[in-house]
Amino acid sequence: MSLNETPRGVRVHLALFGKRNAGKSSVINAITGQETAIVSKVKGTTTDPVFKSMEILPIGPCVIIDTAGIDDIGELGELRLKKTLEVLDITDVALLIVDIQAGISDNDRFIIDTFKKKKKPLIVALNKSDTIENENKNEAQERIASLLQDELSTPVVAVSALKKLGIKELKNAIISVIPEDEDKFKIVGDLINPGDFVVLVTPIDKAAPKGRLILPQQQTIRDILESDAMAIVTKEYELRETLNHLAKKPKLVITDSQAFLKVAADTPKDILMTSFSILFARQKGDLTEFIKGAKAIETLKDGDKVLIAEGCTHHRQSDDIGSVKIPRWIRQRTGRQIEFEYSSGATFTEDVKKYALIVHCGACMMNRTGMLSRVEQAKSLNVPIVNFGILIAYVQGLLPRALEPFPLAKMTLEGEL
Repeated sequence: MSLNETPRGVRVHLALFGKRNAGKSSVINAITGQETAIVSKVKGTTTDPVFKSMEILPIGPCVIIDTAGIDDIGELGELRLKKTLEVLDITDVALLIVDIQAGISDNDRFIIDTFKKKKKPLIVALNKSDTIENENKNEAQERIASLLQDELSTPVVAVSALKKLGIKELKNAIISVIPEDEDKFKIVGDLINPGDFVVLVTPIDKAAPKGRLILPQQQTIRDILESDAMAIVTKEYELRETLNHLAKKPKLVITDSQAFLKVAADTPKDILMTSFSILFARQKGDLTEFIKGAKAIETLKDGDKVLIAEGCTHHRQSDDIGSVKIPRWIRQRTGRQIEFEYSSGATFTEDVKKYALIVHCGACMMNRTGMLSRVEQAKSLNVPIVNFGILIAYVQGLLPRALEPFPLAKMTLEGEL
């Protein structure tokens, strides 16, 4: 997979905020070196957030997000601001675009304060620097930097999107604040050694995309190959034969959660086994918190509300895992009359606290920042949250075995931490 084909969920999410006509779209075009965003002198040209996946040197694969003006007015303006603020949760690095002549406004300060609370890296780009003398430009940059010094430590860069001035410095500033752990959490690479065999069990059913593997399977294979190990792909009904034909024992068997029972039965006890969903829970979420969420199933009562949340939208099958199978498994496990509600795509929920439990997908189409934001929302309100794969393993009695590759997580399950 080339950099231009890097999935959105593993790209740095770079979002631009600012007042109408501050030059957000122009700065995007200057950074990317192409006409990525529509530029107009008419205020409010950008309405809903616009996402563009691309490769920007020397930053690397990114998702650029252009947002509506934070000073938008009227009823529609309020809705646009709401959509803009939702982008905060998935933003890895934010650019606040400020007209250098206008300086920091109350709207800008609102964004600054919001990012400070969320502890997000922020860069202030003073745009339209070509409109004032160089001496005054330096003075403005120093004055604004000084104003922000007591509020948060953030780079302040003077640029001219029109004249393409300061763009190299802006890119360097972006690189300097990209979270260091962006590439820290591998899917499986830290569990295996060069030369190891890893068997991936990938059912091909009516829910599988025609002609290709689903994204978690693709990404896991890539991680295995980058670790100089060997990936062996098979279907659940061919696993036993596959294992019998291997010259040496595989280091790990990874299965689709829906085939857990079959795979567990056919995988010898001396071979580690886990699921794609559990690996992604660790890479993009909070494995410990998800395990606590699985155990919270036992405390559900009649009338409790459970949210089934998915990070993307897709065509639902007749036996869909989120809307059919998981509700059925929870009702069977608890014997309770549970109310289920659903959310999908960029919208999560505005009322987390009304739920007794949140069951989230594996987040393969989301970035880690966005998933952790949802986890933190739930955690701050003491609402348990679990992902699909961990819940499935738990209700099927397979979670202890599926957590054997992760000793600390298993201790959490067993109440030893």
